[in-house]
Amino acid sequence: MKKKILFILHIPPPINGAAMVGEQIKNSKKINSVFETDYINLTTSFNLNKIGKGGVSKIFTAILIAKKVIQALRKKDYDLCYMTLTAKGFGFYKDFLIVLVLKLFGKEIVYHFHNKGVEQNSGNTLNRLLYTFTFKNTKSIQLSPLLYYDIKRYVLPKDVHFCANGIPDAFESKKEKENNLDSPCKFLFLSNMMEEKGVLILLEACGLLKKRALSFECHFIGAWSDISEEFFYEKIGQLDIADNVFAHGKQYGSDKVKFFSSADVFVFPTFYNNECFPLVLLEAMQYGLPVVSTREGGIADIVKENMTGFLVPRQDEKELASVLVDLIVDVPLREQMGEKGRERFEDLYTSEIFEANLLEILNDVIR
Repeated sequence: MKKKILFILHIPPPINGAAMVGEQIKNSKKINSVFETDYINLTTSFNLNKIGKGGVSKIFTAILIAKKVIQALRKKDYDLCYMTLTAKGFGFYKDFLIVLVLKLFGKEIVYHFHNKGVEQNSGNTLNRLLYTFTFKNTKSIQLSPLLYYDIKRYVLPKDVHFCANGIPDAFESKKEKENNLDSPCKFLFLSNMMEEKGVLILLEACGLLKKRALSFECHFIGAWSDISEEFFYEKIGQLDIADNVFAHGKQYGSDKVKFFSSADVFVFPTFYNNECFPLVLLEAMQYGLPVVSTREGGIADIVKENMTGFLVPRQDEKELASVLVDLIVDVPLREQMGEKGRERFEDLYTSEIFEANLLEILNDVIR
């Protein structure tokens, strides 16, 4: 007889890493064939600007979610309840209501973290008590061993599993380009247009490249967020990089693929507080691009320094510009890094590998 699992997770909208993984799990033929599964959407923020913020409507939505969980638990005796727990802030307090329901029903629980902040949020007695209750007699899944520090205070190593995210391999063939010093090196940034994602740092680095009269283009893809379109173009005017820097707004499907296929280097200088395991880096490696990023979250597990790309200090436009110079002038270096990145993607980060790893963890937790 199949084991029964209740998945309480985030599903788009909005489109973010946790929701994309949640949708992947929900649609997984492998997981749904091995287990008897039911799904409840944990999302209370239906657009990116409301993530991390409170509000009456969110409280009402959280109560409705708790009601759905209670109804599901009354109808079926689940062997395991899987939950993508929010680590801190209003999201944690909202999720704690669901945790309380699961605990009252005496269910076996595994938390899957796509964010961080437990350690940061443990500064007061109330939060420490809530976390102690939340983690007692539970298991946790994290995206990288580099993130274990965040829950170490409450969770023993034997109760933690690590499962890197994976994405479908949509790669077919990267169009061959004539790479020479006369053709501009094309940098690509793809994320929400947020200051903490490193947008302004990258613009400052582009300004330094321009002063050195180097041949490059930098293309930004993403929804306008705390950086507005007006402010962005004002900034590139101040830096005199309007001939080198271009913003294309949100791009999906084949339109997004065109940018990945024509790029030479992927740049993601994030210092975002909740950054853990950005799926966009996996996308870049899928298309054979060297990656320049930071050591935020679990990124150092994805990007191997000096092999598949470079990791620069957070908020350091000078160091960022320095490694971008190397990639502009050394075409063989960026091609070699891109090839190594593609190999690493195939070995570790496909959706098939992710689903197989998660399946093994779920079986282990239930046993």
